[in-house]
Amino acid sequence: MNQVLFLCTGNYYRSRFAEHLFNWLASESGLPWRADSRGLSLWANLGPISRFAVQGLEERGVLLNGDHRHPIQLGLADLTASDMVIAVKEAEHRAMMTEQFPLWANSVEYWHVDDLDCAEPEEALPILDEQVRALVERLHGDGGQ
Repeated sequence: MNQVLFLCTGNYYRSRFAEHLFNWLASESGLPWRADSRGLSLWANLGPISRFAVQGLEERGVLLNGDHRHPIQLGLADLTASDMVIAVKEAEHRAMMTEQFPLWANSVEYWHVDDLDCAEPEEALPILDEQVRALVERLHGDGGQ
């Protein structure tokens, strides 16, 4: 089973949404990949997972089934255990990766999905949904490898 790791700042909203959506899509389509998620700076979370992430997932038919773990800080072991690492906003996360994990900063795939300070969930989550779905399609096109 291959591993994709989604990164955002707090591992509370965007990366958690991407993780659960990816796992649901991969399972539904038989893709031999699993997602996890981590945060680069866990300083302002208000609980285990954003209500916006939960609502966005439920709207798409993805139920968490009690999976409400608390955010987890990114560590080197997370990077080495992953076959692919995706940070959800380059403008926000490339500098954080360069500071915290300089040898890994250029190995990460960077997307452009805004956090709540720049976009409402109604705007950001459809973009993230589209990116995750395109990733699943791309991995299927690579033969699941």
